[in-house]
Formats: sequence, structure tokens, C-alpha cells
Amino acid sequence: MSNVPSMTYTRIGAILYEIGMVSEAQMHSTLAEAANCADEPLEEHDEAACALEEFGVAVPVHADDIDSIYDDYATLLEDAVAVAGGKVAITDVRVVEGEGDLENGRLDRLEFERNGKPISILADHLAEDYYDQAAACEAIAETAHDDDPRTWRHLDFERRPHHGYDSIMVLATPEQAEALHTHLGFTFPN
Repeated sequence: MSNVPSMTYTRIGAILYEIGMVSEAQMHSTLAEAANCADEPLEEHDEAACALEEFGVAVPVHADDIDSIYDDYATLLEDAVAVAGGKVAITDVRVVEGEGDLENGRLDRLEFERNGKPISILADHLAEDYYDQAAACEAIAETAHDDDPRTWRHLDFERRPHHGYDSIMVLATPEQAEALHTHLGFTFPN
């Protein structure tokens, strides 16, 4: 984060508003909710990345344990649909179990319908209470409308060894992603 000025909720909100990712009302609302810490420097890049969720432009895929893969993928996709403006209907979200048990890893299928069309994504599960990060991110990508100039992008940031980090998915146009890189130092690997 040394290449960009100190990151705060106030700075992030101003940039998101400036590049058209949030409305002025959304920026002010989020900053009001974070009033106690809006101008406090965010110490780690992942804290700044997580702030994007508070502004309603990102969805985190939790690396820590979740309640259940059988229920939480549906909630995750509901959150992504909301961020994407609700123009895509995601229904009938389910995990279809593969062979074997979870202790040794099990190749399941994450299935759902997108506007009535069946979608199936391979998901490698090692436990009932952890997402397959790659499968979850691939599923989130299905929640943007075909006519939307924005696409879901996986946000990258510096990570310390042996720490679990959420995958942060950001919905942005190519120009917005470039502005997030230029002004906030965020990167989006291809």
C-alpha cells in the first residue's frame, strides 16, 4: 500500500463515487455507518478490499468456515445478485454430492438455474463448512446481466503466508477496474 496515499473509508468512498461505482447517497450512507472509523487508516490492503463490500460493490467469499455448503452458496449468490442490481434470477441452488466422503476431498457439482438455464460448476469440497473458493467465484460471475458492461473481477492484494483470506469479488467495468488500480492500488489478475 506504500504506492498510494493512506487508505480510509472516506478516501475509498470518494473514489468509488468519482468513478461511478456508487451514488452520492450510497457513499454518504456508508460513511455515516462507519463514522467512528471513516478517517482511520486501514492498516492492511485486505481491510481496504473488504471495505468495498461495505459500499455495496463487492462480495466476499469467506475463507473461514461457513454454516454449510448446502445452504451458504445460495446466500452468497443472493448477495451477488443484489450487488449486480437484481437483473438475473438465480434459483434452485444446490450441491450435488460426488463420490466418496469429504475427509479425502470430494468433487461435487454446484448447480443452479440462471434465468431458467441450468448451470453446473465443479466444486472440490474438503469439508461441509468451507466453500470451494474457485467454484464460488465462478458462480458469482454468473450473476451479472449479459448486457451489463461490468463484470465480476477477483481482487488481488498482498497476503501474508499462513493466513486465510476471503476472496473478494468486485463488479466493475474495465475503466473502473483500472481506476481502482490507479487510485487505490487494487489489482485484478487475468
